[in-house]
Amino acid sequence: MRRKDREVTDFNTIIEIIDNCDIIRLGLADHDYPYIVPMNFAYTVKDKEIFFYIHGAMAGRKYELMEQNKKCSFEMDIPLKMELIPEKKDITMRYKSIMGTATIEFINDNQKQQVMEDIILNRHDSTRNFDYNKNALPRTMLAKLTVNSITAKINPISGNAD
Repeated sequence: MRRKDREVTDFNTIIEIIDNCDIIRLGLADHDYPYIVPMNFAYTVKDKEIFFYIHGAMAGRKYELMEQNKKCSFEMDIPLKMELIPEKKDITMRYKSIMGTATIEFINDNQKQQVMEDIILNRHDSTRNFDYNKNALPRTMLAKLTVNSITAKINPISGNAD
């Protein structure tokens, strides 16, 4: 990382950033160009190991690429504000961000309902007790992403340490 002054190494701070993100962007291998797709997510942590959970259709480009290559990169961020710094004649974006790599594992049919209810729907208060269509689970892709590497950066708002 070029800007070591912005690097975040504290695990709890990394989890705090993840917790405040709504979207994870996956980078999937697709021949000459990466395929980047934004997705909703949930996550768990076990012994400082991070697992992301995603869901979608069991068809289409994203699903096919995930089937072909069980490796992905990911990115998530929180834009804070654009800041003009007249005395330096500079402009900077204040943000918090996460990047990393993960391996993809599809959740099998007999685990889908538990993962959907205990992890994915449980992430937000509004979905925690939602009566979703359980009949859609057999045709729904659920995947667990095991984080292999992760980096975090913060360019804080002037005067803020967080």
